[in-house]
Amino acid sequence: MEQILIALLKAAVRYKATDIHFRVEPDGHLSTEMRIGGTMVPLDLKSLDERFFRYLLYRADMDVSSTALPQTGSFEAEADGVRLALRFALVSGFHVQSGVLRILNMTSGLRIRDLSMDPRQVRHLERITSRRSGLYLFSGPTGSGKTTTLYTILNETEGKKIYTLEDPVEVYSDRYIQLQVNESRHLSFAEGIRQLMRHDPDIIMIGEIRDSEAAAMAVRCALTGHLVLSTIHASSCTGALHRMEDLGVQAYQLEDILCGVSNQRLYEKQDGSGKTCIYEMMERKELMYYFRNHRTDPDFIPLGKAAEEAVRRGIISAQEAEADLC
Repeated sequence: MEQILIALLKAAVRYKATDIHFRVEPDGHLSTEMRIGGTMVPLDLKSLDERFFRYLLYRADMDVSSTALPQTGSFEAEADGVRLALRFALVSGFHVQSGVLRILNMTSGLRIRDLSMDPRQVRHLERITSRRSGLYLFSGPTGSGKTTTLYTILNETEGKKIYTLEDPVEVYSDRYIQLQVNESRHLSFAEGIRQLMRHDPDIIMIGEIRDSEAAAMAVRCALTGHLVLSTIHASSCTGALHRMEDLGVQAYQLEDILCGVSNQRLYEKQDGSGKTCIYEMMERKELMYYFRNHRTDPDFIPLGKAAEEAVRRGIISAQEAEADLC
């Protein structure tokens, strides 16, 4: 079983897959897919069955006798000399069981210049962690690459003491200290922030703002003079501002602490060499204009316009841009 696992992980590393999906069919057969560049690719592994699925549960230190309940576990393995941090998540449906093996350190080799083919956008991303304080929000829908953008920026940051508070840890890195929220062990967002504040951080990364507690903690940290980076689900930069207000943050607080907001989408490059991010970005100047005039700055470039420019430059196809922005 271990040899099969290592072979799968070697393939995942070779093709830069982020997740391996498993599905136990009613007849015991195990169907397998990899997510490569955002696309699901089926694997023809007819020899795999439920025994391998149970082996993954065992390796992740999960309860094999309680597979009807959702569970998550983690472990490490080595493939081609690369030490991989892995998280296995289980959920059971009416007829089938589904598991996802996520490779938590597959984005560690990316550089900021790899994220976008627009020099203006690259320069903006490179400047983010040079700020001393404030709140920066990376926004976008699920699968838009915002978490990858955030970790790539952190991995290139030098000379700063960085701590993260995540629920759960999405990408493993040994370049900074990562804490995972664990309510059963009395480590909530609030307690996690209290602990981090005692360690003299330069940058605090909150994995995702999804509720009022996380929003309040992000604001609190920024108000105490730290640089806080986080992600939030929204379809635009202004949508991210509205989402923060929906979570209980006052507009005057956002005006005081926000140092920037970005919104992004992932596009397939026209030359077939992979994917690239296209961003819309609001820096401090655009944010102040928006809060004072309740509309975007005339110089603000919305995502649609940025995508049109990428089409004009031959980076992405018109069909790709239209399909993603519909």
